[in-house]
Amino acid sequence: MALGTVEAVVFDMDGLLIDTERVVRDAMMHVARAHGRDLPLDVFLRMVGLPDVASRAVAVAHFGEDFDIEVFDDEVWTRVEAELEVGAAVKAGVVELLDHLEAAGIPRAVATSSAHDTVERHLGRNGLLARFQTVVAKGDYARGKPFADPFLVAAERLGVAPGACLALEDSHNGVRAAHAAGMMTIMVPDLLEATDEMRDLCVAVAATLHEVRDLLAEQAAFSPRRAARGVSPRS
Repeated sequence: MALGTVEAVVFDMDGLLIDTERVVRDAMMHVARAHGRDLPLDVFLRMVGLPDVASRAVAVAHFGEDFDIEVFDDEVWTRVEAELEVGAAVKAGVVELLDHLEAAGIPRAVATSSAHDTVERHLGRNGLLARFQTVVAKGDYARGKPFADPFLVAAERLGVAPGACLALEDSHNGVRAAHAAGMMTIMVPDLLEATDEMRDLCVAVAATLHEVRDLLAEQAAFSPRRAARGVSPRS
């Protein structure tokens, strides 16, 4: 699939907009050690991009049915929120890409496995929440990633056909979901590397959102439709 004319952009949140995945990883490993357990990196990486229920199933399969996953989750998220309250870093290129899309009149959505209150905290404290026309979060769709539902809901709310949307994801399950929705997809790897499968599902793999912004600016410069609308990329 090649990058065509982009009429809307749908963003994942964790690991793409906000550097939260490392915080969650470190918290899970710390709490596991405090309970006398080990959480290998490969087990954690299998949780990335999954909704809560699926992520917890991975943890229970690793720790065993006798492990108190409720206590584990509570301790992990207490630690995570304490870390993020101090300040979660916005990923490189986020502001510049949003500036470019806003100048070009391209609507934006967030499609995440996180809950709405989590999105409001993480994006709100960084001044990013108001920069999206809609947020699709836990509870807004029947099936989470890697199913297409979050992205299909985002496209419907934006009033743009899925095939005219660009999805930006950092996780394998997110890429699978966006591709299943029929969206053009770019992976911006965070903790997970781009595999051959990911490259096959994506129109591009970018090191940062700066690269995504440059790609869109180049695409817009040669797009007859965007030129006819009198829209030019911000320099």
